[in-house]
Amino acid sequence: MKHRDEFCQARRGEIQLPHGRVQTPVFMPVGTQGTVKALSHQMVEDIGFEIILGNTYHLYLRPGTEVIADFGGLHEFSTWNRNILTDSGGFQVFSLSPFRKITDEGVQFRSHIDGSKHMLTPESVVEIQRVLGSDIQMVLDVCTEHGIDKKSAHKALTTTTRWAKRAKDAWQQSLGDYRGAAFGIVQGNFFEDLRAQSAQELSELDFPGYAIGGLSVGEPPEVFEHFLHYTAPLLPTGKPKYVMGIGTPDYILSAVEAGIDMFDCVFPTRVARNGYFFSRDGRINIKNERYRRDTQPIDLDSPISMYSRAYLRHLFKAGEMLGPMLATRHNLWFLHTFMTEIRTAIEENRFLEYKNTFLERYGRGMGNTI
Repeated sequence: MKHRDEFCQARRGEIQLPHGRVQTPVFMPVGTQGTVKALSHQMVEDIGFEIILGNTYHLYLRPGTEVIADFGGLHEFSTWNRNILTDSGGFQVFSLSPFRKITDEGVQFRSHIDGSKHMLTPESVVEIQRVLGSDIQMVLDVCTEHGIDKKSAHKALTTTTRWAKRAKDAWQQSLGDYRGAAFGIVQGNFFEDLRAQSAQELSELDFPGYAIGGLSVGEPPEVFEHFLHYTAPLLPTGKPKYVMGIGTPDYILSAVEAGIDMFDCVFPTRVARNGYFFSRDGRINIKNERYRRDTQPIDLDSPISMYSRAYLRHLFKAGEMLGPMLATRHNLWFLHTFMTEIRTAIEENRFLEYKNTFLERYGRGMGNTI
């Protein structure tokens, strides 16, 4: 940690990883299949990102670890020369609930591609991510939905802790030529005592970093806010803290205020493919009739400022692939610029002022759509 804001928990830091340093707080674009949809990796790098995500579950199923191993890892296979964090696949398996079975050994599931049967264990997930060459790998956990009973939440927590211990042992044994870090994942659903228990048990395992899992899984915003701010202080101060699955300015600002260093989400790129552009005044739905003859750019400073809103609207209405490409490039540029401003505000002890000013214009909740 380089600096903590004098008036809240927001903190400015740097993480040293095998493929370079990552400045925090940081938003990480999601490249589930080894690609950030609609952009080349060179475009992502040109925006300034130092780390992106891949997904163990998807890459394990297709193209398969044997193929990626032939290339020497995911960096070489995908031609991305900066850092990669890979999710364990736990959330993807969670979302396939009709097709999976959790046991003490691991999780059995059927592929969403061809229905074939597979088994992931804490040890195999570590090995898959070692083959991928992940700069940060996440341990296998049991993610639970909002609204389950406490008994079920406690059972998932207990399994998550047992798996974390096994994953830590497997990760330590894998170290050598492989230098990637492993992060533990706090669970406990929406019960304070279970969150505290999970945080304590995982902290005792002394992982290089920690994620707060099981948030942004359908709970109301006020519940997300409460459990985010409740859980974050329970984690070790000297380790990176990561909230999985958030990617809107309001949620990011809340996480930074709570002392979170890292976050990711498919949302900014997903909505881009549907014609939504991030702006300081809320999200712009470029397909609206009001932009049919609009000569203004989306943002004067955007890397796509040479294109008018009318032209961008035309691309989406005509079904041209350039539309999603430009929208994705803009939204990721917007978030990268946003994070740069946040880091500066923290260094100058004015993060809360920045947050309030930004949200007054942007609008609370999920942002205005204009």
